[in-house]
Amino acid sequence: MKSRLRIVLLGLALIGTTATAVEFKQVQANESTVTFGYKQMGVPMEGKFAKFTAQTSFDPAKLSKAQARIDIDLASIDTGSEEANDEVKAKPWFNTQAFPSAGFVSTGVKTLGGNKYEAMGKLTIKGKTLDVVAPFTFQANGTRASFDGVFAIKRLDYNIGEGVWTDVSTVANEIQIKFHIVLTAAPNKK
Repeated sequence: MKSRLRIVLLGLALIGTTATAVEFKQVQANESTVTFGYKQMGVPMEGKFAKFTAQTSFDPAKLSKAQARIDIDLASIDTGSEEANDEVKAKPWFNTQAFPSAGFVSTGVKTLGGNKYEAMGKLTIKGKTLDVVAPFTFQANGTRASFDGVFAIKRLDYNIGEGVWTDVSTVANEIQIKFHIVLTAAPNKK
């Protein structure tokens, strides 16, 4: 009788595990952020992008099928100063008239153990596309989850800050991109 009860409990546990497997796809834009950090004349500065869209498909049990795409409206930049916002939208910086958006498209995801992962992908800014690796953590709580990560780019690799702005003693070449993406999920379809 005890062994039969164990088999029934094991079966229920397996069914419960299968029933709770989820794929995280629905981005909660109002709870998500894309920010950046840099140094200007040696002083740490921060800013954010107010408008972006993201599409994801992430199931930790099926990393080979994971996908992510983030498109950022560069004109939505907020550096904390209207004058600076106008400056970085201009041709030497983002040239938002010719290049209104920047985008990241994942090409793969690998686990680093625990809740740590790396997303490999292509980042396009001002028409230039380069490979990037974005380490991130993934936290799930029921049907809600979040991705939190940070990676660095070199602004001059993307021609961000042309002409006199190529002097990295004024604005550092390294820019830290930070993201916090909140998602909800639905049960996986078999």
